[in-house]
Amino acid sequence: MIYKEFLNSNSRKDARTSGSQTPRKEKKILSFFLCVLVPWRELLKANLVLFFLSVLLLSGCSRRADWVQFRGKNGLGVSSARISPPLGVRWKIKLQPGDERIRALNPPVVIGNTIYFGSEDGNFYALDADSGYMRWVFRSGAEINSIPYVDEHQVYFGSKDGKLYALSRENGQELWHFQTNSQINSQVERYKDSIIFVGDADAIYFLSPDGEEQFRIDNPGWMNFTFLMADDVMYFATGPTVSQVGPFDINYRQFLWFVPYHEISAIWYSFPAVRKDLVYFGTANIWGGMELGFYAFDRRTGRKVWEQRYDGVLPESFWNLDELIQLFLRNIEMLDWKAPTIWRDLVIYTGGDAVVRAFEAQTGRLRWERIFDTPVSSSATIAGSRLYFGLLEHGEEPSRLVCLEARDGRLLWSMETEGSLLSAPVIAGKRVIFGTDKSIFYVLEEVF
Repeated sequence: MIYKEFLNSNSRKDARTSGSQTPRKEKKILSFFLCVLVPWRELLKANLVLFFLSVLLLSGCSRRADWVQFRGKNGLGVSSARISPPLGVRWKIKLQPGDERIRALNPPVVIGNTIYFGSEDGNFYALDADSGYMRWVFRSGAEINSIPYVDEHQVYFGSKDGKLYALSRENGQELWHFQTNSQINSQVERYKDSIIFVGDADAIYFLSPDGEEQFRIDNPGWMNFTFLMADDVMYFATGPTVSQVGPFDINYRQFLWFVPYHEISAIWYSFPAVRKDLVYFGTANIWGGMELGFYAFDRRTGRKVWEQRYDGVLPESFWNLDELIQLFLRNIEMLDWKAPTIWRDLVIYTGGDAVVRAFEAQTGRLRWERIFDTPVSSSATIAGSRLYFGLLEHGEEPSRLVCLEARDGRLLWSMETEGSLLSAPVIAGKRVIFGTDKSIFYVLEEVF
């Protein structure tokens, strides 16, 4: 999230059964076996067939893992799936013709066998996850840089035309829209009986599922603003002034505390993550160079538990001020840029510079770091103990999807991609899904 004033100034197992042989009996006893036990044997066979069919069906279902919420539960960035490299391309498509680089292709949501996402071309897509076949497409009035939400019957997303759209999941038909006073560059989320999203320098809106406004929170200047809902609290909401953001109780409609803006002194805050009593987030500033902050606060009291600050590590060419500003402006279009990924006792940050850093979640002590020759292009998603993210194409360095071991940062695998990743990969079932700045949309799967 970035505030407006800055932008204006920098424009399966086998199963075996064993039978026992029945000894010879007298004729009467044998007749009993034939007339009574044989039908039971056939019934047992039928039940075994049904049992194994059920196992197969359940194992098939276990490979499905929907991804319906931005950054997953509590913003942890962890998938319930387990997928290991090497990975291969199942399919990919180019969404827009030409060679022009795009700035936004935020993470999709996946439910059943359908992938839903919006694009900078103004289209909202519903694609078959197996083949890439286009189930339907809806044309909005402008570019789409929001992350959708899908419920049982509808899909919701925002557009830079200022509208929040609700479409039929089945055929993409518009059911209703809600007009705001500005662009919508945020995730859309349904929390209980509210549809929630943010208008740039406008308001945080709470709508009913049929599109009627419930209430709003003023947004005096923040753009590309993201939030996390947990235990009826929004982390974070915009306060009365641009320097005030903090957790907001939606039942009492009041702030619990404010982030100490003047102490942190950042112009950008990441999407947060919550685990137990702590809320984690990152910050960035580019006045005088790339300054990166990493924080953990007690989410109920606002007490700062730990902080770490670093000067960004970048290739020499990025220390030209213009290059640095362009990198920063590219990054803040990504709604999940520098979002924390929390796995076991670690909180891991990718993005911001050319380093991946893993801190102890409770103390903030640096556990490991890995430095690359080019900036990290996306935040990360974990599946099993595998950490997946992108590297930026720069100079002689190609863009890549990278997989590290989350325990210690060891490089496990990488592959070149057509363009740099524009968001953390979504990992649903046995597939890894992402888009790039060359307008290429990828679906990968395990090779073995």
